[in-house]
Amino acid sequence: MAMGTCVYVPVKLEEDDQRVIRPDHGNHLLTMKEGCTRTPAFLENDAKSFRVDQGRRPSFDMSRRLASLDVFRGLTVVLMIIVDDAGGVLPAINHSPWDGVTLADFVFPFFLFMVGVSIGLAYKKLPSKLSATRKAIFRALKLVAIGLFVQGGFLHGVNDLSYGVDINKIRWMGVLQRIAITYLVTALCEIWLKGEEDPTTELVSLFSKYKIQWVLTFIITTIYLALLYGLYIPDWEFQVPSTVANSSAPITFSVKCSIRGDTSPACNAVGMIDRKVLGINHMYRRPIYIRTEQCSTKSPDYGPLPLDAPSWCQAPFDPEGLLSSMMAIVTTLIGLHFGHIIVHYKDHNVRVARWSITASGLLIKGLILNFSGIALNKALYSLSYTCVTAGVGGILFAAVYLLVDVYEYRRPTIVLEWVGAHALKIYVIVACNIWLLILQGFYSEEPGNNIMRLIGATK
Repeated sequence: MAMGTCVYVPVKLEEDDQRVIRPDHGNHLLTMKEGCTRTPAFLENDAKSFRVDQGRRPSFDMSRRLASLDVFRGLTVVLMIIVDDAGGVLPAINHSPWDGVTLADFVFPFFLFMVGVSIGLAYKKLPSKLSATRKAIFRALKLVAIGLFVQGGFLHGVNDLSYGVDINKIRWMGVLQRIAITYLVTALCEIWLKGEEDPTTELVSLFSKYKIQWVLTFIITTIYLALLYGLYIPDWEFQVPSTVANSSAPITFSVKCSIRGDTSPACNAVGMIDRKVLGINHMYRRPIYIRTEQCSTKSPDYGPLPLDAPSWCQAPFDPEGLLSSMMAIVTTLIGLHFGHIIVHYKDHNVRVARWSITASGLLIKGLILNFSGIALNKALYSLSYTCVTAGVGGILFAAVYLLVDVYEYRRPTIVLEWVGAHALKIYVIVACNIWLLILQGFYSEEPGNNIMRLIGATK
């Protein structure tokens, strides 16, 4: 080899690298062999931002991390923090008490949608399916563990420095636990349930490669609908602690149902399955329907119970329950399809067109279902809610993609991009009030004299 000649060798990417590749490029980046001191002209600006193209000139766009993914995820986290903090002041943007949607009701589906997109990119090439499966299971278990710690009752909230939870009353489900479930199911689908052939530019070929995933999506939706509208809901009882002084005996309430296919707060299959499987003591004790007109004199805000409030107003109900999590999986699988479009279609116009068609179809379908009697409902994660939120999420993602990755308006969105790249940490620290719990632990003489009270953040 002549002196000064540079040799470029392919370097294999890790399986969870989210940078976009073309199917015909191979799972490699090009890098200089050790000892090379000269960079070709076409690599001077960014020697690490290109991919081997089987003898053709490398393309910068193919190797860079998809910034719009982080920006949209960051936007979702910021919206989550805003609605959590401002929802009490502006009930109109807080979660809908039951049927209908508000700004807050779009946040979580957007996050699940982006989980699906990320999985489509992370598992585009798999050196080992078993290794990828082990990593997916470990990540899901890690999310569950964090969720149990921050939302299971171990931490007692702001203004309470004690900790610990009665194992007989721990809340099993939560936001992070639902993310873990949807992530694991979708990741396993992407690892094991896709064809080996590379699709062409025809939509039929793309559908053929992932047809088993689409069949599974249809099966999950069908099972959900069959259980929601087919299960018989019997009468049921629950207990609440007595408010009478010197009385330790709990008060028992009865809820009359004896109905099938109901979607009211008291008599729906989502709540019944959670009561039977999880146990009523392991469910969320401050249900969203406590803000309905039947349960609050200040509806749609929290308020005192009306004198004629029905008994179920005080019953636990988990917004991240088992049956409703089935449709959350569907949302993530829809996001996975958007990720597939990124992987297999490199033209910006083609990507945006396919996203727009899919998202618009979902949005129209969801609105038709809503006006046909299947109401938009986050607590039940209804089919109409799934379609509308996924459709709006797809449209917004396409818009962010055009703004950030196509027209490269990166500077105005750099903060959102950073937030999106650290979404889980920020959610746990900020949205779960961990930062408040830490700061209020520093006090003078007595716990009430803490930093948070000094700056007026707590009472």
